[in-house]
Amino acid sequence: MTSCFTGSHRWIEAKATARWEMLRQHVEDGVPLTVLAGEHHIGLRTLQRWHQSFKLHGKPGLEPVAPGKRGRRMPSEFVNLVEGLALAKPPRTTAAIHEQVNKVALHQGWAPVSYSTIRSIVGEIDPGMMTLAQQGTAAYRDKYELVWRRRAERPNAVWQADHTELDILVFDASHQPVRPWLTTIMDDYSRALCGYMIFTGAPSSLNTALALREAIWPKKTAYWPMCGIPDVLYVDHGTDFTSHHLAQAARDLHFEIIFSTVARPQGRGKIERFFGTLNTELLARLPGYLHSVPNPKPGLSIGELDTALEEFIGQNYHQREHQEIKETPQKAWQGNGWLPRLPETIDELNLLLLTVAKPRIVHRDGVHFQGLRYISPLLAAYVGESVILRYDPRDVAEIQVFHRGQHICKAVDPTHERATVTFKDIQKARSARKRQLRGQIKERIATVAEFLPAGQPPTEPTQPDPAAHPTKKTKLRTYAEDE
Repeated sequence: MTSCFTGSHRWIEAKATARWEMLRQHVEDGVPLTVLAGEHHIGLRTLQRWHQSFKLHGKPGLEPVAPGKRGRRMPSEFVNLVEGLALAKPPRTTAAIHEQVNKVALHQGWAPVSYSTIRSIVGEIDPGMMTLAQQGTAAYRDKYELVWRRRAERPNAVWQADHTELDILVFDASHQPVRPWLTTIMDDYSRALCGYMIFTGAPSSLNTALALREAIWPKKTAYWPMCGIPDVLYVDHGTDFTSHHLAQAARDLHFEIIFSTVARPQGRGKIERFFGTLNTELLARLPGYLHSVPNPKPGLSIGELDTALEEFIGQNYHQREHQEIKETPQKAWQGNGWLPRLPETIDELNLLLLTVAKPRIVHRDGVHFQGLRYISPLLAAYVGESVILRYDPRDVAEIQVFHRGQHICKAVDPTHERATVTFKDIQKARSARKRQLRGQIKERIATVAEFLPAGQPPTEPTQPDPAAHPTKKTKLRTYAEDE
């Protein structure tokens, strides 16, 4: 009897030791259980059960039940039933599952089970499976899916662009309180802010272009050396980022636009963390911060906020060590010295970024665009030809004309040659014209209603009665012929 007991004890110890040696790779070295399951040809559920038992009881929890001591084996349908009830929506308590399962067991002729058995089975369910079943795909993705955290290989290889509505009130140009927006352009490698734009109103492709213009062109301050054209611009699916304007600018400046997956912002955490830093370290100490006091009042103009932001980024954020890259953003961007890609002139950059390209045909009286007519003596040689117009949405009094990639001339609208005409001006003029036409239409309709009251069909003009007014017959005069 003693030898039998000793043999059984040794078998239990050997099994527990073997299980621990296998599980140690996960506990101490972080090897995923899925990898261990494949290498050792053991079910993932089994490894998860061992791991759970180890966490609760330590190494003794890895000891198997000795042969001859096992209780009555539960059918596989029983375990599936317990797990199915635990995964179903709405969520059930363990007590409710225990009660429901024992009712089924009684009906099926199974032995009743204890509450602890139910709790053990529920506890061994894969947490990811439980989250997916109870909370859905989004919660599972955010908690369990792997995120590929990758740093660009060098400065200007990848830039990220994003917008945020700042948690502060400022005065706009009309001295009215507004909550401004911020567009930022961040270099992925160095975490440096290459450029930004503060504005009021909704984000637009023009505001994005202005932020890119500042990011690309060299700055005048020594503490802000970041500049150049990126290889890739990483953006979300906002309408301003998906606009034809930005796509055309990317083609002209030779960089690629990559869009993040819709409703999946995991890859945008770097720029989101900067927004958090900005809120806590700068905006929180400025007047008008939304979370400082109830009903905050603005204390800065949008220009003053712009100045404060420039100083914070250039003299603070760029000069301190970033905890992820272990050096300052400015030092990481500068490296050992290198030359970024740049446009030849600021005028070329303005032309490509701040103007919109549209195809048109040259007519004998000029180029027609947005209800205006643009003329230039140099267009005479291109009548009937297709050209590309580039215009600044902020001022459409003049346009730049290109033919087969070559700049031809600057054409002007003669009615606004010395004035600044914006799209808003054109829209106002169009609206005024429509109001004028609608007024004329109403006037005509009122006249119709006056002469033709509702419900009365128009009368046909009266035809004269032929009998009342007989037509006079022309008498035929005959003449005698000379014989």
